[in-house]
Amino acid sequence: MQLCNTEDKTMAGSADEKRQTLLLRTKVAEQAEMYEDMVKCVKELAETGGKLSLEERNLLSAAYKNVVGSRRAAWRVVTALDQKKAEQEVDVSDSGRQAAKWLREKMVTDLKEFCGDVLTLIDKFLLPTAENQEAEAEVFYHKMKGDYYRYLAEISEGDEREDMVTKAKESYEKAYAKATTDLTSTHPVRLGLALNWSVFHYEIRKDGKEACRVANDAFNAALSGLDNLPEDSHKDSTVIMQLIRDNITLWTSEQENKGEN
Repeated sequence: MQLCNTEDKTMAGSADEKRQTLLLRTKVAEQAEMYEDMVKCVKELAETGGKLSLEERNLLSAAYKNVVGSRRAAWRVVTALDQKKAEQEVDVSDSGRQAAKWLREKMVTDLKEFCGDVLTLIDKFLLPTAENQEAEAEVFYHKMKGDYYRYLAEISEGDEREDMVTKAKESYEKAYAKATTDLTSTHPVRLGLALNWSVFHYEIRKDGKEACRVANDAFNAALSGLDNLPEDSHKDSTVIMQLIRDNITLWTSEQENKGEN
């Protein structure tokens, strides 16, 4: 049974009633861990037009993060198996290789579909309601674009990969320019952006130095503003700061090990 159906007669009524029904179904789908249905509901909610509330933006992010995240994990597993076979670390039968190839191709197809879906949604329906109006939402959507182009860069090769890297970089830069101008250094959205922007440098661009610079700058700027942080934002901000700090420690150690070798 699908929670969201555009022809569902129970959603008849005013636009506000339809939005409330879709929002409720999105929440129920999340609680039931029916993430693909959650994506369908929140996508239709976004397509009804108008600004998304903070709660709705977070549900949008959670829906696609869960669906795309499971496929990224599967893609990494089968990619690792291919790598181990190439290094002759494991013995994989011909049928096993075919199965792994089939799953990898399926995950790539699914990832391209879902990433393309959310990118279109952002460009067509969400950014137009936020640009030059609401800084937090604008940063949020540009960051999301950067994230999903980054995911596409992970699974792409050659010119296609370079195109995804360029688009991710452009999206993160737009988000960062707006965030550093209009959001406080301790704002969770700005910190989340810094976290993912630094990961992009480290994992996609293979630039450990720039990754550490971005992470350090964000951490130090936020650290100086913690005393003035409202209590209701303190937990969210400090959790992200700890993730940034953990990455700095790991990346610095890896860079030092490379230098020794």
